[in-house]
Amino acid sequence: MIGSEADFVDRVNRLQRPIGYRLIASFVDGEEQAAAVAGFRTGQYLAWGHILYCDDLSSRAAFRRQGHAGALIDWMVGEARHLGCDQFHLDSGVIKERWEAHRLYMNKGMAISAYHFSLELKGER
Repeated sequence: MIGSEADFVDRVNRLQRPIGYRLIASFVDGEEQAAAVAGFRTGQYLAWGHILYCDDLSSRAAFRRQGHAGALIDWMVGEARHLGCDQFHLDSGVIKERWEAHRLYMNKGMAISAYHFSLELKGER
């Protein structure tokens, strides 16, 4: 879905930044590409109030289990507090490959608080 670097930059700048989407990253000295990145935005919800929602969180395979994603979560939680948010949220897939990510989230004090339902609409137009 991301496509080329140019497609990614265009999509973020044209579609996501206007709704408040921001990107942060964790870098390793000597590496041009980020070790981990996160994309997030704030929003207002009837059920949750003012929240910071992490849309995207990803680490490069070579840099997993080195604290990069955890540091980004800590930064976003701090930013949520700074912005006066009531809660911090993120969704994560339920496939087996996500178990290590789930362990990280639970170690950060997060709870599995909901099911996320989706319906694929691509190609129905």
